[in-house]
Amino acid sequence: MTVAASKPTSATPEFCEGIQHFSDNFPEFDTYGKTPVIAEGSVSISDPTDPAAAYQTLLFADALRYLILQVTASKASGHPGGFASQVEAYASLVLLGHKNIMTEVGHHAPGFYSAMFIDRSLEDMDIFTVQQMRDRFREMHGLLGHLSGYIPGLLNPAGPLGQGQHFAMSAAMLHRDTLFPFTLGDGGMGEPYPVSSIAHFNTSYPEVTNFLPVLVWNGYSQEHHSMVSTKTNEEMIAYWKGNGFAEVVLVNAKDFDDQNQPGDYVDSTAFSFAKRMEFTQAVLTGMDRAAKLAMGGKLTIFIIKQLKGAGVHARGSKSHNLYPKDTLDSPHMIEALKQRALPPEVWQLVRTNAVRASGGPASKTVVTEFEYPLPELLDVPLNEFAVGGDKQVATTAMGELVAYVGQKDPKFVITNADGNAASGINNINIALKIVHPTTDDLYFQGPKGQVYEPLSEDACAGLAAGLALMGVRTLWCSYESFAINGLPIWQTVTQAMAELRRLTPSTITLFTAGALEQGRNGWTHQRPEIEAYFAAMMRNGNIFPLFPTDANSIQVCYDWALTTKNKGVTITASKSPLPIRTTFEQTRYALDNGAVVLQEISGDKTVVFAVVGDMTLIPAYEAAEQLQSQGIGSKIVSVINPRRLYRPSDVAWESCSQPDGQFMSDEAFEKMFGGDALIGVTGGGSLMLEPIMLRSTTKRDTFAWKRGETTSSAGQLMAFNNITAEALVKRAVEFVG
Repeated sequence: MTVAASKPTSATPEFCEGIQHFSDNFPEFDTYGKTPVIAEGSVSISDPTDPAAAYQTLLFADALRYLILQVTASKASGHPGGFASQVEAYASLVLLGHKNIMTEVGHHAPGFYSAMFIDRSLEDMDIFTVQQMRDRFREMHGLLGHLSGYIPGLLNPAGPLGQGQHFAMSAAMLHRDTLFPFTLGDGGMGEPYPVSSIAHFNTSYPEVTNFLPVLVWNGYSQEHHSMVSTKTNEEMIAYWKGNGFAEVVLVNAKDFDDQNQPGDYVDSTAFSFAKRMEFTQAVLTGMDRAAKLAMGGKLTIFIIKQLKGAGVHARGSKSHNLYPKDTLDSPHMIEALKQRALPPEVWQLVRTNAVRASGGPASKTVVTEFEYPLPELLDVPLNEFAVGGDKQVATTAMGELVAYVGQKDPKFVITNADGNAASGINNINIALKIVHPTTDDLYFQGPKGQVYEPLSEDACAGLAAGLALMGVRTLWCSYESFAINGLPIWQTVTQAMAELRRLTPSTITLFTAGALEQGRNGWTHQRPEIEAYFAAMMRNGNIFPLFPTDANSIQVCYDWALTTKNKGVTITASKSPLPIRTTFEQTRYALDNGAVVLQEISGDKTVVFAVVGDMTLIPAYEAAEQLQSQGIGSKIVSVINPRRLYRPSDVAWESCSQPDGQFMSDEAFEKMFGGDALIGVTGGGSLMLEPIMLRSTTKRDTFAWKRGETTSSAGQLMAFNNITAEALVKRAVEFVG
């Protein structure tokens, strides 16, 4: 192959504008490259053993390598090395007709963008040429540094490691006739969650095997050798089989090396052309076998073992990142681009195959480009309890509605790591059953259940959030104390939903058994700081933490959440029997306006208690009574939807794909929270009160969670954190005299 650093000729396809280096020829093109291996009207290659199929897979792989390097070097920024080490696997999947490809590796973004460019998906973003792709790479409203919900043809966001399997398994549940491969890196394999979450999923849903991990075993992580780099091939196979995989298909580039490269990990682009063909053929036929095994009911993994950075500007971890020195003018970058340069006719052939594969561009064919059809939920059976009547358990009241949703919607899944029974929602188990291979009526479990209960918050949040992103209704339940372990995937999904180009049901959570109820368990079960996490996320624009007042309020909150799209809605409530303080209409008002006044007592001065939560209302009511005896008036406000209490300028709502710009007006805010003093009360992090404290101009203070302790009651725990009627009264008197 000869290379000329020439400009495009008149025969060069227009989309190649921005490609700086072309070669004059490519070996064996006249033999294997004259006719696209995917025939017009077909969606895949007809014979994976055909040498022409392997040849054109190799061309696709080299085109991906070139584009990755051209685009990242245009900004001297980005991550080429990881994706480059597995392009033969990716190209094989596409030419075999599989485009619903996911990843858990955000650093593979340049490779995925390159693939979306080649198959014309990026034209939906008005990216028609390589130059336009270069211009918009790692720029706002362009091809951001890691995958998101914004890019046409890409099925899932990716950033934190250890998440890709959740998206692939979720999609596989909903689309049983489609294969969902996902690339998994050496680093992601080292996360604690991927393998365990797959194992529990496979035990729960053994019939769902149409997802395919593609392990990119390249020997290196981001800055050093990977922790699995010392494993032998036999040990790696044994690892996956020991974790429940029925089939492991491993293709090792070392087996084809004819250049005596040192080490266990080698670069196939350094092979003689004949050996490159053999290696690519092995990947193509191996991938075909793995795909058929996965679609045929066997839990399967495909492993490609090839040196990180194969075919780009550097090798090993040095290929992971581009730095300011790695520009398009740098001699080592120019040399790397020339090494991968292709003739114009190869670019056209690669594009033709890529567009034909799977029936068209990914942006027009993959499952996430379409809304998933859902059954309507008509007349959700709300049960309004009498205000002042018998105490009720809020979570149990919501459980009745959850059961209704599951009975009306067979795709609905509820997840809970600690168990629904422990959260006051065993009624959900009774109605929907826990999915488990062992049928046992005592525990309401069986193989066809809709309640997913792995002992992992990551697995719970992952399946629930993943399914919501894929288009169906779900509910993730957790003790507030432990939910933090599942929040990374939930946050990833909600951020993706904020920029998603289609409608999808909001991802909804129920956090029960708050810290105040966990006195006997001590600080290990008391983690209400999580509310500060959600308070910070509220500014995203599509996050709505809800704090229902009682068993009536929680029903209205859940009913509302079911109607929302592309949002993250958290519902936090107690599992203890508590007084009924609100009507349905009061909560509907609070959902629109942020809060509702529960009680108002006149006096010479007025102290306003802005209360987040249900149990924290108890000391507020006691304080109001004590203040009344001193002639001081009070107002108790239940803060149910604090997101509405921010000012519009505080929140990035306008940038959300489904913008919600409803906020309480200044006049309404002053009417509700105005007084001689304002005291915010929450059993969680004080940041949840920020919207109120930002807007109030009166004397004000907050009473909030400080830290946990072992106590015999909720009252004692609140006292430890100075959330008592006496403390509230003392501060109120200091304010108003």
